[in-house]
Amino acid sequence: MKHSVMIVALVATWAMVACGRQGKTAGSEAATGHDATAVKVEPRYATGFTVRDSAQVRLVTVATGERFALVADDTTAVPGGYTRVVVPIQRCICMTALQLSNFTALDAHDCVTGITGTKNLFNADILQRVSDGRIVKIGMEGNFDTELVMAAQPDVIFISPFKRGGYEAIKESGVTLVPHLGYKELSPLGQAEWVKFIGMFIGREQLANDIFQGIEQRYNTLKAKVDSLNSPVLPTVTSGEMHYGTWHAVGGKNYLAQIFRDAGADYVLHDDETAGEDLEFEKMYALSAEADYWRILNSHPGNFTYDDLRSREPRNELLRAFRERKVIYCNMQQTPYYEITPVEPDVLLKDFVAIFHPELVEPGYKGKYYQLLK
Repeated sequence: MKHSVMIVALVATWAMVACGRQGKTAGSEAATGHDATAVKVEPRYATGFTVRDSAQVRLVTVATGERFALVADDTTAVPGGYTRVVVPIQRCICMTALQLSNFTALDAHDCVTGITGTKNLFNADILQRVSDGRIVKIGMEGNFDTELVMAAQPDVIFISPFKRGGYEAIKESGVTLVPHLGYKELSPLGQAEWVKFIGMFIGREQLANDIFQGIEQRYNTLKAKVDSLNSPVLPTVTSGEMHYGTWHAVGGKNYLAQIFRDAGADYVLHDDETAGEDLEFEKMYALSAEADYWRILNSHPGNFTYDDLRSREPRNELLRAFRERKVIYCNMQQTPYYEITPVEPDVLLKDFVAIFHPELVEPGYKGKYYQLLK
């Protein structure tokens, strides 16, 4: 019991310090009195949320059906059927790295007082905040530590409702649960546009708009270069690898499949209508045997090699991309892939374009995440 009280006291102290700092550095909207509708927010690619402004109330609807009225104070009237959220929020819990990437892009770590864990996290500031107690680890979905959830003193908790869940216990706390559906978006720009969603809750709408505009411009400029090639024959690419007897492959509707297309490659599952599926090796081999390239993302201690790829599954060497040394690889133990790529689809696109069509990027470009396996 004493331990729990100490945790609450420590985190509460840090939260007050952090929020005080945020109020001073936000410049701006938070320091001078935030108008929830002062900056227009219009999702253009994201399909998981909509925004409508009415007087001093911003009405946000999430595709799961939840509706939120973002207001500047507790006295502003809100329509029936909407959950009131006073913005900017000062403290929140993030359930996924994708959500956390939005706060990183917006330079808003002060708002985050709880996360599920630090696996595959590289950000030194986040790790320091966890180390000194400003951010608490609340446990994984389906097995939350409710005492630590309350110790984080969140104004809202951003959740991923289609994952493992386990939110029943924290619902009883009375904290507002806000679904963040960025991971459900099927387009790279749609996923990145959720930075605007977070921007509305923390009072940094203009910054979020500006950040996304840069992402969009860089992405579409490079995509236009690829489109201008008008090549009748595109390089082919396969993706994924064997795990526990099956090959998990991103489907033809997955955002990564869209990046392949935008980078000027023909994905072997382009006719697939799913976001992802598990296939037997024989079926995937039939599709992938002659693919020019093979994209792999995994966590491997040390440097991953073709020998490692062969030892994982001897039949891997049957693929043309293996034989011709055209495996495109990213090691999550060496790069902050899940931590920041949701807001860097333009960088992912460039990494692939540099491999599929190197003449379209500057000489000597080295991929930030994906490179040809040595």
